[in-house]
Amino acid sequence: MTWTGNDGVGTRDYRSYRRDYLVRTESKPNLLGSADQAFRGDPCRYNPEELLVAALSSCHMLAYLRLCAVRGIIVDGYWDEAEGVMVESADGSGRFESAVLHPVVTISGGDPNVARDLHDEAHRMCFIANSVNFAVRHEATITIAPGDNSRLQ
Repeated sequence: MTWTGNDGVGTRDYRSYRRDYLVRTESKPNLLGSADQAFRGDPCRYNPEELLVAALSSCHMLAYLRLCAVRGIIVDGYWDEAEGVMVESADGSGRFESAVLHPVVTISGGDPNVARDLHDEAHRMCFIANSVNFAVRHEATITIAPGDNSRLQ
């Protein structure tokens, strides 16, 4: 990671610098980051809080898709609008209080009840959820793909 927000005077005062940074990893696209807009960040860039919620959401999804593949659930679509709840202290520090995942999963094969239950197991398997010190919940919706559903149990 490299800070790219020095406009020539460094951190002379709170308003003298941009909160922008660049994350580079070998053989992957660069990621442009900044602070949240509330902390003078660039709203067009990812902020650490968004990235943490995205990490929780994507980790859950990847564990879930694996479980579905192993258990015979055919997933055709997966969408999540995850949310994080933060609290800020008087001194400007803060923390996440909780996160809620809202996965909407479309299946065309397997038992919808099993598909719903596998979210609990995916939650237990998620490395990121197991690493944070706040509650992470999921409120999943299972939908059936339109068309031939003969593969549904």
